Amino acid sequence: MLSLDGDDPVAIHLRASGRRLAGVAVFSGVVNLLTLSGSLYMLQVYDRVIPSRNVATLLGLSAIVVIAYLLQGYFDALRGRMLARIAALFDVELQSQIHFALVSLPLRGTKPILAQQPLRDLDQVRMFLSGAGPTAFLDMPWIPLFLIALFLFHPAIGVVATCGAAAIIAMTLLTEWQSRSASKISTEGNAQRQVLADALRQNADVIRALGMTGRLGARWSSANEHYIRHNTRLADVHANLGAAAKVLRFVLQSAVLGVGAYLVVMEQASGGIMIASSIMMGRALAPVEVALANWKQLVAAREGISRLRAVLKVTAAPAAPAVVLQRPHHTLTAEDLSVVVPGTQKTVISQVSFGLKAGMGLSLLGASAAGKSSLAKALVGIWPAATGVVRLDGAAIDRWHSDDLGRHIGYLPQDVALFDGTVAMNIARCDEAASSDEILEAAQVAGAHNMILRLPDGYDTRVGERGTSLSAGQRQRIGLARAVFGRPFLVVLDEPNANLDADGENALANAIATLRNAQSIVIVVSHRPNALAALNMTMVIHEGRSIAFGPREEVFARVANSAVRTTGAPRQRRTPHLAVGGAP
Repeated sequence: MLSLDGDDPVAIHLRASGRRLAGVAVFSGVVNLLTLSGSLYMLQVYDRVIPSRNVATLLGLSAIVVIAYLLQGYFDALRGRMLARIAALFDVELQSQIHFALVSLPLRGTKPILAQQPLRDLDQVRMFLSGAGPTAFLDMPWIPLFLIALFLFHPAIGVVATCGAAAIIAMTLLTEWQSRSASKISTEGNAQRQVLADALRQNADVIRALGMTGRLGARWSSANEHYIRHNTRLADVHANLGAAAKVLRFVLQSAVLGVGAYLVVMEQASGGIMIASSIMMGRALAPVEVALANWKQLVAAREGISRLRAVLKVTAAPAAPAVVLQRPHHTLTAEDLSVVVPGTQKTVISQVSFGLKAGMGLSLLGASAAGKSSLAKALVGIWPAATGVVRLDGAAIDRWHSDDLGRHIGYLPQDVALFDGTVAMNIARCDEAASSDEILEAAQVAGAHNMILRLPDGYDTRVGERGTSLSAGQRQRIGLARAVFGRPFLVVLDEPNANLDADGENALANAIATLRNAQSIVIVVSHRPNALAALNMTMVIHEGRSIAFGPREEVFARVANSAVRTTGAPRQRRTPHLAVGGAP
């Protein structure tokens, strides 16, 4: 069974849903009481109407049972609508936590397709709550009512019915026992298949160009066969036990009918009791059969709840700070900063310390995989510090709420991904309250204004999913405008000129100069000299450690002297970006 101890959001909202289900249980009781009307009508017809041949009595009984059926249908529909709304409320109440999990899991090293699992789990729980499963479990407590009625008809009929109910409930427990492990393995196989499917989707162009379709097809077939094999096993369990339960119900109905016939022959019961008992027995066991038919959804919903509780506990949003800090204006410092790749134990930044003042510009240099991008992510709060701390004006960046901190930070990653919407919306960071002047200012600072005006609809041009309707250079320039929107205090640009032409690089250099003149701190990861020329400080990263930090010309001279000492002979002076391109 699922424990709801603790105050995690899933448990809290499940309890709230449970309280709402109490109201549905009342309607379930009314529905089950009205269900007796069919059996009682049959009893009265056989025992009163047929022997007396009284048509008036038949018409009166028929009118009553029709009214009972209409009320039963009304209350049945009403509880179905209530269940749909209870499920919707459960979904809505968890959406803020689900959203936070969706944006947090990728930063913890979770694969993108698996990071969407909380949303799929929530959908699974909602669909179960709004389906036939809960009604079956709400009807089960009323099974004793039907058994008592059967005992009232005759003790022998009641004993047969009770034994049959015990047998079918035991079959339900058997279903639970046999399906638990199979369901878990099937879910894991499906997750592996989804990860591979997402990788195939993201790399479709490379797969086609490099002739990898056939080789990856074999891997896909293996993953798919693993999932299908265990899913088929799970389906077999439910099909076999579901069919067995249905056969058992038919046997029990016939057994009750046979016992009733025997009692009629022995003149211990009437024909009406015989027919009514058979009908009532079928109705008594119907909730169990419905529960068995929906057991697969129940197991999936239960596993989804367990995963949701675990994920939302890990990704819970930190409590809002009691005091909202002011916009930083003065310094950025990193103190013995070490960073571990989320989801692994790999240290990529080790004990890096430095400080920058407002208006400074820092170029981060180093060989590939030296840790430059990892340091950039740590400085803006994307990756948490394993040890050490990053401070703005003396306050650790985790003292800000993420949304408040984001207003003071500009960030341009290597892979610029835009949201499906207009250029203006992307520049404004999806802020509907942003003014046109703020959007225009950001575009002009980034040197992207004229480029945007040449788009088909200017600032109203839709960029498509991830900005696919734009070129790589256009996406990068719009991403730069988004990074500088609102004149943030700290701006971190990771390879901002990787896809820029000469005009774009000039615009980037001007943007850096403008930001520094506005007393922003600018940090750039790049090896191309046009961007570096606008920066006055340099740090060289080698294997995750800072091996040089200081004024740009001083660091370049130090690196050049180190190269001379290493080779033992003077070398012709090279451009700074080449001098530090490899390991010093």
